[in-house]
Amino acid sequence: QVQLVESGGGLVQPGGSLRLSCAASRNIFAFNAMRWYRQTPGKQRELVATIVGSGTGYADSVRGRFTISRDNAKNTLDLQMNNLKPEDTAVYYCNAVVSPGISAWGQGTQVTVSS
Repeated sequence: QVQLVESGGGLVQPGGSLRLSCAASRNIFAFNAMRWYRQTPGKQRELVATIVGSGTGYADSVRGRFTISRDNAKNTLDLQMNNLKPEDTAVYYCNAVVSPGISAWGQGTQVTVSS
């Protein structure tokens, strides 16, 4: 079992930047994939970014503005978010595919983009 803890959320003005971090309680090297999701009230959780090995993928709405990265030595997953827009406001969740069919979730961190 693994625990995931997100940090780095907060209030930022449109056009600003935030860096989210997800700390895992054990080595992430063997994880199949790690992802960032986000969710707003009344909507389904949305996949934002994925990293599998050195390969990455992004939702169309964030491509070119967000960058996902992982540090296997520090057991962390990051999401650098630039040029933030009000529609990026959401609770952001870290997800790790620990093994086929088994994934872990963090508790979420709130990101609010507002002037």
